[in-house]
Amino acid sequence: MTLPRLLADAARGVFPPADGSVTIVPQPSARDAGVIAFTAHSVVFADTDPARIRSLLPPGDLSAPLNPPFLTALCGLLGRRVNNIDLLATATALPGPPPGPPLALRETAAREHPRAARALSHRDEVRVWTVPGGTVLIGRGVAGRWEMAVEVEPAARGTGLGRRLALEARRLVPDGGTLWAQIAPGNAASVRALLAAGFTPVGAEVLLVPGHG
Repeated sequence: MTLPRLLADAARGVFPPADGSVTIVPQPSARDAGVIAFTAHSVVFADTDPARIRSLLPPGDLSAPLNPPFLTALCGLLGRRVNNIDLLATATALPGPPPGPPLALRETAAREHPRAARALSHRDEVRVWTVPGGTVLIGRGVAGRWEMAVEVEPAARGTGLGRRLALEARRLVPDGGTLWAQIAPGNAASVRALLAAGFTPVGAEVLLVPGHG
């Protein structure tokens, strides 16, 4: 089993068995290592000895793969640091123009925006669009999946712009594929916006990024 195959299955609603086990697979690229927790089943993608990884996990502890002791130990093996533990969600692409007045998205090649700069360190083929008060981008992230991110400026928050940008992101996915989103669980406004835009939670994910923290 590979991570691309696991993600492709999850995108169509087919998940690993909810049996409390942990699957260990190779990293899909030198850049991407981490852990994805589905319902009662976690997936560790890391290029190190699987037996060593399993030795770090307390038997029967479903929460261990996303807990600090394991993540700290895994980072020590890999020479990496924990980035963030995010809610992981998916949505299918939307065809055609939106109902009602469309957002006047303007694609930009500028990369000065902090959201764009951060995306470039985690994704390939990044494209960025702006509207007054907000930014939306897509790019190829973990295992080549299409990922999105939205940023709403403080003055535009509470207006529904985040939901509309997330909906627009679903129209920007090439070839009608699945779109993935990672959201900090504590960012309740973003979680609500993505749910309202039709994204479905599928698990939790933590990426381990290069460099000791």
